[in-house]
Amino acid sequence: MPATLEDDVANQVQDLTPDEVSKGVAEGRYLLVDVREPNEVEAEAYPYGVVVPLSTFDPKAIPDPQGKDVVFACRSGKRSVTASLAAQAAGLPYDKHLAGGMLGWKAAGLPSKVGG
Repeated sequence: MPATLEDDVANQVQDLTPDEVSKGVAEGRYLLVDVREPNEVEAEAYPYGVVVPLSTFDPKAIPDPQGKDVVFACRSGKRSVTASLAAQAAGLPYDKHLAGGMLGWKAAGLPSKVGG
């Protein structure tokens, strides 16, 4: 049976739960890259997230992760997959994203901050 686009994406982008990402950031294993737009980040942001908006996405704009795994995040988990695939297409090994995005993060009871 031929692979579907969903299968292809699933093989290229690893889903991480909000708890996994929160713990990994706290332990210094993950660099969280928020690909939402500045107005979204202004309203509510991930603690310790680095903002690289998808609308102007350039994988070279991602800071050097210094040995950490890059994890992309957005509002619901769709744009973060797009960013991961774009980074991989540019030759970067960034294959992780926050499944469920900010919606999942908040549903898990994790903290956010106002004002980017």
